[in-house]
Amino acid sequence: MSGEAAAAAVGGGGAAEENGIPPNVTIYINNLNEKIKLEELKKSLRAVFSQFGKILDVLAFKTLKHKGQAWVVFEDVASATEALKSMQDFPFHNKPMRIQYAKTKSDIIAKADGTFLPRERRKRNDEKPEKKQKREQHHDVSQVGLGVNAYPGVYGAPPLSQLPFAGAQKVMMPEIIVPNNILFVQNLPHETTPMMLQMLFCQYPGFKEVRMVEAKPGIAFVEYGDEGQATAAMNLLQGFKITKDSQMLITYAKK
Repeated sequence: MSGEAAAAAVGGGGAAEENGIPPNVTIYINNLNEKIKLEELKKSLRAVFSQFGKILDVLAFKTLKHKGQAWVVFEDVASATEALKSMQDFPFHNKPMRIQYAKTKSDIIAKADGTFLPRERRKRNDEKPEKKQKREQHHDVSQVGLGVNAYPGVYGAPPLSQLPFAGAQKVMMPEIIVPNNILFVQNLPHETTPMMLQMLFCQYPGFKEVRMVEAKPGIAFVEYGDEGQATAAMNLLQGFKITKDSQMLITYAKK
């Protein structure tokens, strides 16, 4: 979405019904941690909210007046509504998210339904960061360093010979093992970061930590307090798509 899309999605304000904001496909989120880098924030938001439906765009900007805020554009109102209700006050990067419907429909929707009208150019101070943002969005799928060290054998990981090679067409499943409190996650897209996985798995009780194998992109270990908690998370996130072409495969780790 272009920088002008922000003007459509940008809409602070109070709660949807109380202040007369009708339900729509764009949700407005504030009280976000301002220390999180822009691209990491957008990727984390997409990872967390994609469970509610197809996301058309995630908007966040570096300008001072937009810090701590973001907009998520869904394909349909039902998805936006479910996301708003389910994630209200969710501890995202250690701060509870405040969510409401955006005041104005996003440009991507306005263009689709024929109601789009060009807007006046914003002040020069706002234009430069947004133009940069537009360029950054073309590289939204760029590779990001994993940042968390883990080693083969952690939590009883399978030998390296059993792990999928980079670019392999088939994902090799670990051998059948006894259920336990640690999950083995495979088929993760290359751009997956520990924070993205943490945002997904910490929604469920008992979450402790995520460990990624730096030498083998595409896999991770997620630890819970007990076997029951790990099983519940596995059942709820089995097959979850971080990207449209990458469906997570989750099993118990070999201990």
